[in-house]
Amino acid sequence: MKLSARNILKGTVKAISHGAVDSEVVIELSPGVEIVSIITKGSAESLGLAVGGTAYAIIKAPNVIVAVDD
Repeated sequence: MKLSARNILKGTVKAISHGAVDSEVVIELSPGVEIVSIITKGSAESLGLAVGGTAYAIIKAPNVIVAVDD
């Protein structure tokens, strides 16, 4: 897989919650570090996502907000 996105995070599918139209997918990047994405139910099904399987969270955005604690 070759992509122009710089943020490609490999992980394990921890949970999938299917709704009528969308699915919430939780990918564990490392122990205790998770990223959550909402994708269409059709996309989740066509990707064959399953708990315990490998998946990639690919982040491509024009803006990233950076913050620090006071």
